[in-house]
Amino acid sequence: MSLPRYKMTMLALSLGVATAIVGCSSNPKKEIVDTGPQSSEQVYIQKAEKALERGQYTDAATHLEALDTYYPTGDYAQQAQLELLYVKFQQKDYEGAIALAERFIRLNPQHPNVDYAYYVRGVANMEQNYDGLLRYTSLKQSHRDVSYLKVAYQNFVDFIRRFPSSTYAVDAAQRMKFIGNELAESEMNAARFNIKRKAWLAAVERSQWVIEHFPQTPQVPEALATIAYGYDKLGDQVTSKQYIEVLKLNYPNLVKSDGSVNLRAARSEGSWVNRATLGVFGREAQTSTNTEQNQNSDDTQKPSITNRLSFGLLDRPQAETNIPAPKQEMPKETPATE
Repeated sequence: MSLPRYKMTMLALSLGVATAIVGCSSNPKKEIVDTGPQSSEQVYIQKAEKALERGQYTDAATHLEALDTYYPTGDYAQQAQLELLYVKFQQKDYEGAIALAERFIRLNPQHPNVDYAYYVRGVANMEQNYDGLLRYTSLKQSHRDVSYLKVAYQNFVDFIRRFPSSTYAVDAAQRMKFIGNELAESEMNAARFNIKRKAWLAAVERSQWVIEHFPQTPQVPEALATIAYGYDKLGDQVTSKQYIEVLKLNYPNLVKSDGSVNLRAARSEGSWVNRATLGVFGREAQTSTNTEQNQNSDDTQKPSITNRLSFGLLDRPQAETNIPAPKQEMPKETPATE
């Protein structure tokens, strides 16, 4: 029994396509053969440094990676690793920069510039937390995931403990202060959510964590007010009054005339018009508890109206994070032989 004509045609086409696919998959791919170094290590490092001077990070990375591959024990090996770490950061390849930093720390624990690797590792982890679309909006990163910030904070703690007199120690301490504010805000944001769902104990615990671990942050007044408010809701009037007395001494504007906590003032909340317009209209006066000037200068730049109306996509302030280039310990040229 013969098949209909259209079925014969479809069968032939199917067999043809299958044969073509099998034929393509059976063709061996051309292997890329490594022909070895194309230049001396001195030429590689000179080309890399010229590329760095011009800001050509892709070319610099190519030369430095070749130097690291072909001359791993050469005179310029460690310098190349540090400069490659710098290049990866400038290319915003933060994961690559962290991997290179940890590798350098592991292989060269006694190197005179190993503090640079510790420092860049912390900065790269800090930048990873803001690496994404969120950094181009006016939304608060502290209200989202802060896992990389926690890692960066520990990186800086380790760095300052090991190298308290390092060139980068002051900057690392400032970054720790900024991260502390972000982590405290993250905890208080969780406490606010717990207050909304009437989880009083959870809100108190979050606020206590802020006071214990970050007592110098601007979130402390709100944390104290939240604890007083939470204990009042839990029925522990004695503890609540103790915290209210602390508020009266330090932040009297957060206590109402009847002796209750002014939680709204502690949060510096705006009106519904303010929230509906993304902060453009209906702003309330800042309370005396707002000490935002203690934050990093990059964080205190106020976005313009255009920036807020466009969800932070237009007219955003320039706050690029830069790191210094590593110190160069190796000679640029081969010393002359006598």
